[in-house]
Amino acid sequence: MDLSKSSRNSVIPSYLYSFSSQKSSSLDAPTPTATAFNGAAAAAAASASSSAPRSRSFVVPSPSEPFGKIELYSPAFYASCTAGGMICCGLTHTALTPLDVVKCNMQIDPAKYKSISSGFGVLLKEQGARGFFRGWVPTLLGYSAQGACKYGFYEFFKKYYSDIAGPEYSAKYKTLIYLAGSASAEVIADIALCPFEAVKVRVQTQPGFARGLSDGLPKFVKSEGALGLYKGLVPLWGRQIPYTMMKFASFETIVEMFYKYAIPTPKDQCSTSLQLGVSFAGGYLAGVLCATVSHPADNLVSFLNNAKGATVGDAVKKLGLWGLFTRGLPLRIVMIGTLTSAQWVIYDAVKVFVGLPTTGGAAPVAAIELAEE
Repeated sequence: MDLSKSSRNSVIPSYLYSFSSQKSSSLDAPTPTATAFNGAAAAAAASASSSAPRSRSFVVPSPSEPFGKIELYSPAFYASCTAGGMICCGLTHTALTPLDVVKCNMQIDPAKYKSISSGFGVLLKEQGARGFFRGWVPTLLGYSAQGACKYGFYEFFKKYYSDIAGPEYSAKYKTLIYLAGSASAEVIADIALCPFEAVKVRVQTQPGFARGLSDGLPKFVKSEGALGLYKGLVPLWGRQIPYTMMKFASFETIVEMFYKYAIPTPKDQCSTSLQLGVSFAGGYLAGVLCATVSHPADNLVSFLNNAKGATVGDAVKKLGLWGLFTRGLPLRIVMIGTLTSAQWVIYDAVKVFVGLPTTGGAAPVAAIELAEE
């Protein structure tokens, strides 16, 4: 297989996006004899001309193009992915704030919040319905910033690393490309998230500390200094980097398997609703894996941001190794599974809206044929 004739966009995009044909100018021009035919013969000649072989080039199939055609890996492409990431992460995390509040309190005070059901009951009794939405502002702003960096830089690093590896190795080790791209993106995304996460946890787990971000942020800085906002950065990396690597790599793989083994129709021939359904299913399965892998670090982040001067050793001593891996895990699986599936649907819906294809999927036949020429 000669991959040297692939487009400059490297091989990795051929596993994610479709190719389509374009007419060459020489084939579109009418033949001299066509003018001598009557109307019916001219129509037949035009029909035959349209079925002749045509040159192929890399284009994005666009069900809608409200902003004009967006070229892959152009500034407009990365801007669209960044906007999609900001919307999908900000909205979904904010919508699940009640689950997050209960989860964080179960991690901080397991003696008081013994289970999911009792946790909701205790919170409702002590803080009322408003207690379930404590910290929603830092959640919205923090995860919007994180999502923008996570998805935008993932698309950038995926392309960047595939170009470094070259066509042959990019195709052979595409999963490693997904892992490296997502890890690099998450390092940047967590720097944006960390200050908001610190304030969010303190507001959610210490009633009376602050009403929200506006008064919680200056109070936090006054108490622990500006650098205190990044006290949980390393544990946050420990939670989010494995989580994101699993989230993106497993999603890409699961979606590819769906189109390869479960759906008989090629992806580029599937309806938009079916493709978004695949994104939802793939996202939920990926979310279950994400939650399990990253949960110990999630417990550490909640513990360290709740107690001033707390250390990792203090967390392990209080929660125990078993508690570190299991405390709040069932609730987090439900939360992250729902969260991840919703994020992928919203993200891909934004891409479809601007005329881009959905994420993931088996290599289309046209791409394989082009690579083999």
